[in-house]
Amino acid sequence: MAIDKKIVSILPALRMILSEDKVKVAKISADTDSSIAHIEAATDGEAPLVIEGLKKEVAQYKSKNGKLPQIIYLKGLGVVAVAESAYEVDCLLSEKSVDNKKVSIGRASGKTVIITGGAQGFGGGLVEHIFNDGGNVVIADLNEEKGQEYAAKLNKHAKTNKASFIKVDVSNPDSVQELIYKTVCEFGGFDVIISNAGILRAGGLDEMTPEAFELMTKVNYTGYFYCAKYASGVLKLQTAHKPGYFADIIQINSKSGLKGSNRNFAYAGGKFGGLGLTQSFAMELMPSRVKVNSVCPGNFFDGPLWSDPEKGLFVQYLNAGKVKGAKSIDDVKAFYEAQVPAGRGCTVIDVMRAVYYIIEQEYETGQAVPVTGGQEMLN
Repeated sequence: MAIDKKIVSILPALRMILSEDKVKVAKISADTDSSIAHIEAATDGEAPLVIEGLKKEVAQYKSKNGKLPQIIYLKGLGVVAVAESAYEVDCLLSEKSVDNKKVSIGRASGKTVIITGGAQGFGGGLVEHIFNDGGNVVIADLNEEKGQEYAAKLNKHAKTNKASFIKVDVSNPDSVQELIYKTVCEFGGFDVIISNAGILRAGGLDEMTPEAFELMTKVNYTGYFYCAKYASGVLKLQTAHKPGYFADIIQINSKSGLKGSNRNFAYAGGKFGGLGLTQSFAMELMPSRVKVNSVCPGNFFDGPLWSDPEKGLFVQYLNAGKVKGAKSIDDVKAFYEAQVPAGRGCTVIDVMRAVYYIIEQEYETGQAVPVTGGQEMLN
């Protein structure tokens, strides 16, 4: 049974109201018997009034019972379970006892993170690190088969955290809104969204078609706008109801956002624009304790973007004649490796360390953090 979309404007606030010491997970079910609820709350009227009513109900329950409620029936919407982990929440809703499952511990524990383009490449690597470090992850990707397989693979080794796949087309605003809605239903909200999904079609002015340029702009530039627009409402709602709590919007940009790229202007232009969005979003959202930053990785030679034997950049750049005198893929790769003072391409862990820096600090926003092995240096 579908849950009313109104839940997006209520549940993230409730998640924080019930997260006094530690940020918790909340999940709503429309199919659970309301008789298991600790409290019932009316949902008539505008969301701010509903939230104020919930605050009073929660305060009364705590005063009477000496603890916070874990199961709340939102009349007309469904039953919400709130606990310290996704595993405990699922046990509450299914009325199963909680066994002594190992607690998820790591740098991402207690966080719920959405990663677009999370089924493979940089995004897939970030998903793996965050999940292994104890976080809940939403693998948001257009590739449904790979995304579902990846989530199932991760969940086989889960402790008390959880991986979920949600299909999304970041170039479609309705699809991004649905991603946010489904994430809220599953986890009660989220703490970080990483806008990573992107495409690249190399070519100079003679080769680039208007259609290819428009598609790249929709995915790489406009898609970031959609993610920030629809995620920010949830993040601001959460920060408003938990003093001292910070949330993050992170764009995976590129070194091509720091310097122009020959015969790659469509990609570079979108990435340059993305940094303008990052700086502007940061100015708007920091007063709400929502940080907005970009990470600008160097070339990820081992990922499918570069190494795919049919559509990878090594093949594209070889065919486009971007590297003068190159006669093979190895020639193209050697050319790009020679441009990096560190002598190698960027890896997922390089980017992950930058992402953790952004999440863990509370003072910096609007930045483009380079992870290029010295290939691009700030000036």
